[in-house]
Amino acid sequence: MISAFFIFNQKGEVLISRLFRQDLKRSISDVFRIQVISNPDVRSPIITLGSTSFFHVRINNVYVVGVTKCNASAALVFEFLYRFITISRSYFSKLDEESVKNNFVLIYELLDEIIDFGFPQNSEIDTLKMYITTESIKSEMAVREDSSKITIQATGATSWRRSDVKYRKNEAFVDVIETVNLLMSKEGAVLRADVDGQILMRAYLSGTPECKFGLNDKLVLQKRGNEGTKSDDAVELDDCQFHQCVRLGKFDSDRSISFIPPDGEFELMRYRSTSNINLPFRLQTHVTEPSKSRVEYTIHLKANFDSKLNANNVVLRIPTPLNTTGVQAKVGVGKAKYVPGENMIVWKIPRLQGAQECTLTAEADLAATTHRQAWSRPPIQVDFSVVMFTASGLLVRFLKVFEKSGYQSVKWVRYLSKANGSYQIRF
Repeated sequence: MISAFFIFNQKGEVLISRLFRQDLKRSISDVFRIQVISNPDVRSPIITLGSTSFFHVRINNVYVVGVTKCNASAALVFEFLYRFITISRSYFSKLDEESVKNNFVLIYELLDEIIDFGFPQNSEIDTLKMYITTESIKSEMAVREDSSKITIQATGATSWRRSDVKYRKNEAFVDVIETVNLLMSKEGAVLRADVDGQILMRAYLSGTPECKFGLNDKLVLQKRGNEGTKSDDAVELDDCQFHQCVRLGKFDSDRSISFIPPDGEFELMRYRSTSNINLPFRLQTHVTEPSKSRVEYTIHLKANFDSKLNANNVVLRIPTPLNTTGVQAKVGVGKAKYVPGENMIVWKIPRLQGAQECTLTAEADLAATTHRQAWSRPPIQVDFSVVMFTASGLLVRFLKVFEKSGYQSVKWVRYLSKANGSYQIRF
């Protein structure tokens, strides 16, 4: 898998260095600093130089880097890098240069546990926190008890959860979060529409509970050969990935998700949907160039969801020609202004009710140029977040918690559909 692991700061200084194999030397870090950090043109997260491949993730002001000389799976390397970031956040909240310097001993301890000879090992946060801790030194008896728990947890069927978890109030929170991806032509035809979704869960439950989680009755897991048997309102999931605690046999038979949850926050499921997408916003555009020195805009936005719901932080980024000198914009809802640095009109609506419509009209003044190039017209971008709405139509039918002591638990379900640069309309 990987031969070396590094963490760099923005200046290219090595903060963390660990070599796992003999095929690389520590001086390989200089190659990454020169070829990637010092080169602003590099955008790809994977750089191959000769027989050496560098996989990096930039987060805050540090680079997390895996280096390999073999033909390793890129998906596996990035899964490990992001898993390391998640573990680091669980220990010291934020992964940045300051936190790395303050916790470098802890980071080396974590690396020794989660990767061996370049191959990932146990990366369950609950298990790691049992024997890698920043707390004070425990008594010998407490260490013996924890050691026996570690042995059971590392070899048992539920390595992701301890059996002695206790809470005064038993609660389970479920968040269904969907990112809507859209590309629409200027004629209004949908060129691409899909949803990337994830189900996050925070389980604060005592003991070893059995949870059962039900989704829509009309749920199709994958595309079938017989398209005629599907109804138009069916929810079709093209790809599903589950946490290791899920019993997959139950899901295949009755579309219910049965599992013993890890303690705390975790990602229960990730999915993708490409059919029957409910688009939360419709955009009608009329952009004309009456003369070489002026462009006129009329942008009409309509919220397609129920009037009882609200969209928050709606932002439209409307491109302007490169030679724009100024813009006069009028809106009935929110605020619109021209941002010369981004070369676009930014229309911000803090809150928009479902079924509401609003319009922007604007005029852009253009500077005279010797050689006038054709305007490429990049697409308009719409950012938003709509609570209690799912673009895929995925719904949680029920969430049940069974535990041998028979305690009562409180369950909460929340839905969120959002877009951040992925909802685009051409004009």
